[in-house]
Amino acid sequence: MPAVTAHQSSNRQPMPNRTKIGLALGSGIARGWAHIGVVRALEEAGIVPDIICGTSIGALVGGVHLAGKLDVLEEWARNLTRVKILRYFDFQLNSGGLIAGRRLQKLLEENLSGVQVENLERSFASVTTELATGHEIWIQEGCVVDAITASYALPGVFPPVKVDGRWLVDGALVNPVPVSVCRALGARIVIAVNLNADVFGKGNVSGEIADDRTADELLAQLDNNKRKTFSPTKIVMRQIFGHSRNIPSIFSTMVGSLNIVQDRLSRSRLAGDPPDVSIAPRLGHVGLLEFNKAEEAIDEGYQSVERSMPALRDALSVLAG
Repeated sequence: MPAVTAHQSSNRQPMPNRTKIGLALGSGIARGWAHIGVVRALEEAGIVPDIICGTSIGALVGGVHLAGKLDVLEEWARNLTRVKILRYFDFQLNSGGLIAGRRLQKLLEENLSGVQVENLERSFASVTTELATGHEIWIQEGCVVDAITASYALPGVFPPVKVDGRWLVDGALVNPVPVSVCRALGARIVIAVNLNADVFGKGNVSGEIADDRTADELLAQLDNNKRKTFSPTKIVMRQIFGHSRNIPSIFSTMVGSLNIVQDRLSRSRLAGDPPDVSIAPRLGHVGLLEFNKAEEAIDEGYQSVERSMPALRDALSVLAG
């Protein structure tokens, strides 16, 4: 994220003496950029959540927003291209994930250094999974960067993150849409953003970062040297991200499998603990890995709130008295 001064839209404080509103931002990998549009639309409508809980990319957007850096994140996301995405992928084969994540973490630290979860202006919790036990862990204090990176530590892709002596991975394995967390933190009204409501059968293996036609082209641009014919990094990246004969890549298969897990788990958990209002961006056309489609996802997030305004008004009227 570029180091620019952000307009802190989160400066709008919740109204006093009213029922607490919780916002549960779900997981969804690249589709998670829609959360930016959701947050913008809600606050424009005067709906300012007292509590924000996020899983995976939901934790990223929620934490950055409450730290006052949402404009910075949005500008960075809107400027992503497939080549830029690959530049942020620092590959490794000797740790707990294919991507070390150091470059992404550095971007977060440049903007959020020293920010603590407990010092944010509103309540925040990121949802993670303890690798040793499978327990659902809520991070409500400590370094915001650690809370975010632990929540999006996709197994096999990013390495686990050690927080307070525990190795943590992506919270989507246990609670993809953290409605229950908002309620536990005192929210009377819970608004949930489910990024997987419109993707069944549409996108589990779509949105490859590099396919047969573009893999060599993208890798050549990364090297800035098209004459270079041999590179161990190129070979590894082509095997992981490229696909041939219409067979999904290794990376897409891993991510698509997690998407199936979180889709099924989301349905189960939301049935058992439904939100008061569910916002469901229509993101079936956005592949799981298509981070370069931020503009489409953000706009759809904004529009999904507009479609949900009648339900939002009804819930606020009934539950907020």
